[in-house]
Amino acid sequence: MLEMTREAFEELVAEALDRIPPELTRLMDNVAVFVEDEPPSDDPELLGLYEGTPLTDRGEWYAGVLPDRITIYRGPTLRMCETREDVVVETEVTVVHEIAHHFGIDDARLHALGYG
Repeated sequence: MLEMTREAFEELVAEALDRIPPELTRLMDNVAVFVEDEPPSDDPELLGLYEGTPLTDRGEWYAGVLPDRITIYRGPTLRMCETREDVVVETEVTVVHEIAHHFGIDDARLHALGYG
């Protein structure tokens, strides 16, 4: 398994977020991004997870709710990558994938776009 400190991995996630075009980040609303070492035990290969209400599903009722949560998992990413560059690429793909869910884009469309 590739070795990388949590701080270094968190920096890669931050850099991936910085590469999201500003016109999209301005549209993001009530969402927080976290890094955790491992996913839930029932899905040990999960790289990222979006939990919340996508922007496309929000209506007048949407007020006073906790932020949506995007979690990027360090352990499975490092286990599947062979080089630091692989981690950079995979982290960016995962961050984009989870942000796309915030915008209401489903897995089938993301796979078709290459963000599986």
